[in-house]
Order: sequence, then structure tokens, then C-alpha cells
Amino acid sequence: MLFAREIPAADLVIRRARVLDPVRGIDAVTDVRIDGGVIAQVGDDLPTNAHRVVDAEGTFLAPAFVDPHVHLRTPGREDEETIATGTQAAAAGGYCAILAMPNTDPIVDSAAVLGSLIEGARATAQVPVGFLAAISKGQTGAELTEMGELADAGAAGFTDDGQPVVSAGLMRRALQYSAVARRTVAVHCEEPALSRDGQMHEGDISAQLGFSGYPSVAESLMVERDLALAAYERRPLHLLHLSARESVDALRGAREAGIAASGEVTPHHLVLTEEAVRSLDANLKMNPPLRAAEDRAALVDALLDGTIGAVATDHAPHARHEKEVPWEAAPFGVTGLETAFPVLYTHLVEPGLVPLGTLLERMSAGPARIYGLDEPAIAVGATANLVLIDPEAEWTVEERGFRSRSANSWLLGQRLRSRILLTIAAGRVAFG
Repeated sequence: MLFAREIPAADLVIRRARVLDPVRGIDAVTDVRIDGGVIAQVGDDLPTNAHRVVDAEGTFLAPAFVDPHVHLRTPGREDEETIATGTQAAAAGGYCAILAMPNTDPIVDSAAVLGSLIEGARATAQVPVGFLAAISKGQTGAELTEMGELADAGAAGFTDDGQPVVSAGLMRRALQYSAVARRTVAVHCEEPALSRDGQMHEGDISAQLGFSGYPSVAESLMVERDLALAAYERRPLHLLHLSARESVDALRGAREAGIAASGEVTPHHLVLTEEAVRSLDANLKMNPPLRAAEDRAALVDALLDGTIGAVATDHAPHARHEKEVPWEAAPFGVTGLETAFPVLYTHLVEPGLVPLGTLLERMSAGPARIYGLDEPAIAVGATANLVLIDPEAEWTVEERGFRSRSANSWLLGQRLRSRILLTIAAGRVAFG
């Protein structure tokens, strides 16, 4: 389900890093030796032979990240992003694997389109990338795609991200067919009759700014419907980019009832609230929108207790001219691959809101588990999927520093703590 170009396997020794693997309970200053892309030894004073040696004292080494929600804009908008540039950005952000959404031009709704993407990834992807296929043909919500054929062709899962599956009947059939396809179904939960032309979260600030509102119930109502369908069909379901307290409450209740449901949250929804929109910076315009402080608090709590099992960037590149317009005319979406860990470390870990180990798990093993991917691990015999991070580094987010082809980041000009130094993906040095 994951595809990348061939890169020589790594032979290196990472010396004296703080090695952290929260899933396996590892937290120790030690060495890690990698032979031919495989973790060969973990211990003190390991022999180096002719291997590259990385002096990592003062840093920490962890399982690399997995991003389950990325827009690579290929095919159709290669001016905004390509497989090559998007995966270079992922490598710089500490990711060893990413999953790309199908709302491209054309839509990834046939084996032919999917096959061309896989071929492109094998030629240019810096880190392994998987491609989700559409639930419905053309993402119109009228007719199911050939889910079995797409799964056989290499689809990593199914979603109509960018569009909700409005028809309950079609959503039910998608869940039924997912049992045959043996892939995760992920849903963009939005009731369009309620969200309509909403420009930001509906509330006092939208009223003050004169923007049409996108109420939280437009999300949570569809969350509840889709969870009910998943319960009835006894099928797993993944909820994309949750933003509302009521959505979190519904997901928590479903999980407690034994429904195999999972959810993800973005860095911007974990850090920001609707207050940020007062700046009128179009890089803060996203779908779902930034919500109220109580929603943000609920998302952080859900990340802590495991109700939300994954952090996803929803990396959505846009050309400069598309965002340099009045708020109402700007498209939804922000970039995030290269800043996800530093911004969450700065705003959640350092203030003591989220333990470092929890964040690492929700960015690595958590998302991998949702889609049935191999979980990155620090264990002898495991393929090396590792990220080396300097927690003391401070840097300013600047457009010229991005590997992504687009720079529509809400973090431009902001100072962050921690920096990715080295990324090893599928046993290959992808960055650093």
C-alpha cells in the first residue's frame, strides 16, 4: 500500500541520543546501530565499522511519524505540489510515511488513475506514500467506486475527503463493501445543508466580522450519523479532521460502546481558536474551521485519553495568488508537513498540556494502526523508521525554508522550539 523510489539502505550509528519509544516503554540515553536499513543493535558504545556516525547527544530519537491525511495535488495542480515536493516536505517534517487524499483532478476513482500515481511514487517519492481512493465516482455521492478493484490495485483506503457522503444509503453500502475490500473507510463529516457557505465558525466572532457561519453541529450531526451506520454494519470507521466538542463526545461514546471507530485532529485545531481569524489572514481559513476555546480543549483532552488516536496535518497546499485575496474569496486549507511536530512541541508539550510520549505515539504508531500499516518501532530487527529531533533548537518559520511547493502556512514569521535533524524512512535516509 506504500510506494517510494529506491534509495540506498542506511548504514549508520546514532550515538548517545535519548531514545524514546512510548509504545515499547523505552526511554534511555543509548546508541542505535542500523545495518542495511534495519535496526541491528540498541545499546551503549556500539561498534561503528565504516558506518556513518551521528553524534546525537542532547537530542532524542523516536519512531518516525505517519501522516494519514495529506493533499499532494497530483494529478491536476502540480503548480501547488507534486509527489516529489510533498514527500520531500514530509521527510523534512520527520515523516516516514504519508497517505494522500483522492480529491485531485481527475479524482482517484479508477484503477487507471491510481496506477499512474503509484508509478509516479515509485519514481519520485522521497518517503513511502499511499493513496486513498474515492468512495464515490467523481466524489459526487451518487455511485460507489469499484472498491474491490481499487483495493487490488493498491488503494490504501477510501474517502471522499473534501466532500461529505450525503446519502446515508451510499454510506451504508460503502461500509458493507469495505469488508470485501479490506480497507479503512474515512469520512469528511459535514452536513452541507447546515454548513452552506460558511466562512468560519458560527459564533460571536463571525457575527462581529460579518462572515457567514459554519456551525459545529454541521460536523457533529454527520459524525453521529456515520457512527450509527458503522455500529449497525459492525464495520470500522475513521473520522477525518475533527474540530468540535460534540463530535469528540460522540466518538468517545461510540468507542465505549465497542464500535471500531477512530478519529484524527490537526495541529491547527489543537493550537488555535476562532480568535485567530480576527487577523483576517487567509492562511487561517480551513475546513472544518477553527472553533471555540471549549472545542479546542475537548480536542486536547481527546488526544490525551486516546479517543482521538492520530494527529494528521491535512496538508493542503495552495498557490500564493489564491490566498492573497479577501477572506471570502480564499480557498480553504493550510500546509503543515514541515511544522507539525515543532508547533505541537512548542504549544502543547513545553507548556505541559500533552506529554511528549503521548504526542509521539499519536503521530506515529497511532495513525499507522488506524490504516493497518506497519507501526514504526525502535526494536532490533525492525526496519528503521526513525526521527532525530533537537528539542532545544529555536527557529523562525520562513517561506524560503519550505520544501513544499506552496507556503500557505499560518505559522509564517512565528518562532518555534525543536527541529527535525534526521529522518530515516523505510530504512533509507530521507532527510538530514
